[in-house]
Amino acid sequence: MFCNRIITPMNDPVNNFKIPPEWIKRATMPKGELKAGIASGRLVLLADGSVLRRGYTTGTTAAAAAKAAVLSLRRPVDHVTVLTPAGINVRMMVTASAGRASATKDSGDHGFDVTNGIKIVAKARECESGTTSLRAGAGIGVKRGVPAINPAPKKQIRASIKCAMREIGISGVDVEIHIPQGREIADQTLNSRVGIIGGISILGTTGFVEPWNEHLLETKQELIKGSDRVVLTTGRIGMRYSNMLFPDHTVVMIGNRISEGITTAEGEIILCGLPGLILKWADPNILNGTDYLTIKEMIENDPTNMRIDDRLNSAKKDVPGVRIILLNLNGSILRDTDP
Repeated sequence: MFCNRIITPMNDPVNNFKIPPEWIKRATMPKGELKAGIASGRLVLLADGSVLRRGYTTGTTAAAAAKAAVLSLRRPVDHVTVLTPAGINVRMMVTASAGRASATKDSGDHGFDVTNGIKIVAKARECESGTTSLRAGAGIGVKRGVPAINPAPKKQIRASIKCAMREIGISGVDVEIHIPQGREIADQTLNSRVGIIGGISILGTTGFVEPWNEHLLETKQELIKGSDRVVLTTGRIGMRYSNMLFPDHTVVMIGNRISEGITTAEGEIILCGLPGLILKWADPNILNGTDYLTIKEMIENDPTNMRIDDRLNSAKKDVPGVRIILLNLNGSILRDTDP
């Protein structure tokens, strides 16, 4: 008597995506290796059974450099383990001695990340008890006098520093992070357009860089097509809250490929996420004639701005069957075209 082989379920811990059993069946990688790679957050399984690698964000890379710099106050270091904002520990190679460390950013299978391969450097100096400081040096962008280090990676870096301090038994340290190629790489980003000057940003909501290639888009299209009720979302925060708001829908992250996602979907469609990409999709010129550099800035200063409602109303005329929801950073709803 023959029985169907039982496929052990797998969940992607970075985005809480339950991987369809048929995807696992198509995979040629040994199942144990595949399961371990997915559990680590490093591997992404596609619909055809192929596998892509996630990379690490500038935040995770900076956290590794900072931790290594502190540890190297006592001994040379060639690798460290740091906790990502997604709650997954990752092991990274570093070069560190005498309080100076460098870590190289690995963008995984993302062919368009201009920061791939750059070095992030940290310098640590033991100081008086109870004093711990984190400073941004050359190559890290600045906006209105404030270093462009986002809250999640800043918390990640500080936690890594404290972990290293406990490990070597010190109670005070000063850490400076700088990016030797930061100013040069910044010219290839949009930082200057949003008021960030002098370098790149330290980013990373999950600690991982999502892989990207054209086949990955095909995988997402297959997932969208196969769903009776789908939520298209633009980023990690939107994905997290969309899963909470619509637990009976399939949630798919599509980035800025909103029109492609809507065209692909065949069932009920909700477009849900932070306002930036959605409003830019609705009207690429939404900021023309305003004093704002970014949509985020406009909403923070004037959340009732009528431009928002006007653009959403226009978008609804173009895609009448799509419900559009704009979220605040805390997951509350800023706008809902079909409340």
